[in-house]
This record gives sequence, C-alpha cells and structure tokens, in this order.
Amino acid sequence: MSIGHLSIDAQALYGQMLNDLRERLGPTAHLVGITTGGAWLAERLHANLGRSEALGVVSSSMHRDDFAQRGMADSAATKLPFPVDGATIWLIDDVLFTGRTIRAVVNELFDYGRPAAVHLAVLVDRGGRELPVQADYAAARLSLPATQSLRLTRDAQQQFTFSVEG
Repeated sequence: MSIGHLSIDAQALYGQMLNDLRERLGPTAHLVGITTGGAWLAERLHANLGRSEALGVVSSSMHRDDFAQRGMADSAATKLPFPVDGATIWLIDDVLFTGRTIRAVVNELFDYGRPAAVHLAVLVDRGGRELPVQADYAAARLSLPATQSLRLTRDAQQQFTFSVEG
C-alpha cells in the first residue's frame, strides 16, 4: 500500500515484528491479540515463535468510551485461557492511534485479574494520541491526517496488507 510517497509493506513489518519480539519476549509471557487485526497478528506470532503459553484475545467493546455510538462491534469476545493475576502480557495490535482502544483493553484485562506487567507491541504507531499511551514496540511510526484511517487486512493465504480509508 502506498500513501503519497510513503509505501507500507505490512508483510515486511510483520517480519520485523516477529524478529524483534523474539528477542524481547520472556519465556512465560503471554501474547494477547486485540480484536481484530491485533488478534490476527498475535495468532501468527504465536505460531511462528513456537510459543507454548496460551494465546489470548481481548476485545475493547465493553469498555469503549464511545460505546453508546458504536454499540457492540463485530469482534470476537475476550478469551484469556490463563490466569491473568501475576502474568506478563504482551498486547498485540495492528495500529496505535488515539490510545482509546488500548485504554479500553487494559480496563477489560483488569476485569480478569491483575497482571504483573502489560506491554504493548504494534505494527504501526501513527501518532495522534488523545490519551497518554505509548507502545513498548512499534515496527513503524508514521503520520496520517486525522481524517484517514489505516486498516490491516489479510487475505485467504493469511498475508497482511494495509488499506487507507478517508
């Protein structure tokens, strides 16, 4: 995908994320994908890294500050098949923008227990924060107009691409 003169290769960024997280994840850390794009990434990372710890999925739907406008999004329900209390969790997401999804996800996590540590890894940090949220790891950082959205998609062969809307 190309934005003006900027080209974003989602597959290359995924490869970079895979290599970099291999060095950063501890042996007992749990990957937790944020629905939907983050869950796709976490699932693939979990398999490619050969992780034995349970893989989790977390939804932001129930804790969104815009729930009244959005309602229940078409996303998977939260599934955390491990004790959250005392766990080291790496939240995985595709794009970090305002920080509101991350705030909602952290609230959701704490409904399940109190983790020892929560880290955030994203494929792209596009800036534009409205809340004081920062990724521990970002494969790429870029700026887009607030009117545009960057969305991760995957095809039938599980290959990632980005699309820009707006």
